[in-house]
Amino acid sequence: MTTNLALNVLDAKALISQVGTYGLLAIIFAETGLLVGFFLPGDSLLVLAGVAASSAGLKAIGTQMPIGVLLVGAPLCAIAGAQLGHLIGLKGGKRLFQRPDSRLFRREHVEKAEEYFVKFGPAKAVLMARFIPVVRTFLNPVAGTLEMPAGQFFLWNVIGGVAWTEAMLLLGYNFGAALAPVIDTYLVPAMALLILLSISPILIEVLRERKKRRLAGAGGAAAEGEPMAGATAGGRHRKD
Repeated sequence: MTTNLALNVLDAKALISQVGTYGLLAIIFAETGLLVGFFLPGDSLLVLAGVAASSAGLKAIGTQMPIGVLLVGAPLCAIAGAQLGHLIGLKGGKRLFQRPDSRLFRREHVEKAEEYFVKFGPAKAVLMARFIPVVRTFLNPVAGTLEMPAGQFFLWNVIGGVAWTEAMLLLGYNFGAALAPVIDTYLVPAMALLILLSISPILIEVLRERKKRRLAGAGGAAAEGEPMAGATAGGRHRKD
């Protein structure tokens, strides 16, 4: 079973049928709270868990899950995981992020997170991060490192955790019967589209940042060119 889990860690359907309800809840906690959980497919797992809790669960997923346990347990685990991430950042984030060549963290992560916080504000950043794979893992310790007030973080952590988990679960649960006949064929494209839509705010910001840098570079080159031109003209004048 350990070998199968290692092979299927990115295969949401296989993974969810192997770990069951409580294994799924543990994964949600790990993805949002443990810094090594960023590669886990939280969005697709929640959607498929909703399908597994629907009347089409056995046919589509091969397992049946209790919707009540999921609707209560998933947000609790997502909230608890994020709180742990915030605590990790608050207590040891500065030392962790200042490691020069860390494989998971670099100083640029803190700088980008700070820019993200300034642009969207801490509340919006915490809320939006829930729907963005990978970012929802790293933003929580970054929020702690940047000393986002615990009460403010908790409030928006709860709102984001409930909105994310319940939306994904109910999507799968309500459309489970419709998804069952085509889930094997369209699961990968659907999850890819979901992830693309989730990270679209980040992609937009990256493109805007690149455009800013290009414009700044062009402006700097023009500014450097003007004194050179003036110096040349002055040199010619003196020569004349």
